[in-house]
Amino acid sequence: MNQKFLEVLNHEGPVTIVTINGNPAHVVNTWASYITVKDNKLMIPAAGMHSIEADFAKDNHVLLTFGSKEVTGTVGPGAGFHVTGTGEFVTEGTEFAEKQQQFPWLTRMLVIFITEIQQKI
Repeated sequence: MNQKFLEVLNHEGPVTIVTINGNPAHVVNTWASYITVKDNKLMIPAAGMHSIEADFAKDNHVLLTFGSKEVTGTVGPGAGFHVTGTGEFVTEGTEFAEKQQQFPWLTRMLVIFITEIQQKI
């Protein structure tokens, strides 16, 4: 896991999730503080995200964007990342129960299996 990426994730900011092969592509947002990183996956609470979930029936590839002005990037203040991977929604299991304790309003949990992390700034 990229240390600079983890540093960005530790600073609050919006995270954008895009179904990159959706036609049309769908976009939803969440907050960095909602995301848990474990092994090579991101776990994100979901109460909405129905457009993303519907796209997964055809193609579950996603692109996420993360950024923070508080972290020094490659050319100065601010660092940003693109994360690509595949996603699925889960409604049970230990990790789901842990996330539900943290966010009682969630109805599902989006799990992103990371395939690549690219620093963009």
